[in-house]
Amino acid sequence: MIGVREIVFDTETTGFDAKGADRITEIGCLEIVDLLPTGRQFHCYLDPLRDVPEKVVQITGLTTEFLRGKPLFKDKADEFLEFVGDSILIAHNAQFDMGFVNAELIRAGRKPLPANRFKDTLAMAHAKFPGSPASLDALCKRFGISLSARDKHGAIVDSELLAAVYLELSGGRAMNLGLDATPAETNNESGFPIARQRSAPLKIGPSEVEIAAHRKFIASIKGDTVWEKVWAKQARSRS
Repeated sequence: MIGVREIVFDTETTGFDAKGADRITEIGCLEIVDLLPTGRQFHCYLDPLRDVPEKVVQITGLTTEFLRGKPLFKDKADEFLEFVGDSILIAHNAQFDMGFVNAELIRAGRKPLPANRFKDTLAMAHAKFPGSPASLDALCKRFGISLSARDKHGAIVDSELLAAVYLELSGGRAMNLGLDATPAETNNESGFPIARQRSAPLKIGPSEVEIAAHRKFIASIKGDTVWEKVWAKQARSRS
């Protein structure tokens, strides 16, 4: 993978009825490139313009009083859409989050996001571990991902945990050659490594000096070589 950008995201809501009275209260998005977080995030609390049920407060810690006066989703819609761009959106039980995001986008006068933009880690987990528990907590425990930062459900912390789970579901740390981050490379609450940007783009392919040295070496070999045949074929195709 080279430069594949995806967005891991999570929402907190007042309930389960996306098309009815329930609303998003928090949304957190985490940018990952080639399965590693870059450190770029989009996060906001939202005023649902309704009371938050006590049973939901116990899960999220977000009270009606705390959310009152926070931005409305319509005021954050363009910022959210700009951040996600055209990237694939990764969520756990994506149907739930997709339903709420699209319901809010429609209310805000924006177009809903198509279903093919979403990837569901819950479905990935069921396919990989059929019959096993597949909640985010269960998957973190399976993969040895620390849950110490998760005393309540929170959109950003859950997104960080989900990014680590998504890496494992996609093939594990072996995909990144087993290179674990040092403490200096980790600055999120889940302890998951953040990808560092190169100071200069990695040069792909040999330099002119290296090409010249290679040709000189091939010329020193007696008899026909495969490389001479390749170069002759390239020269004919350009003529």
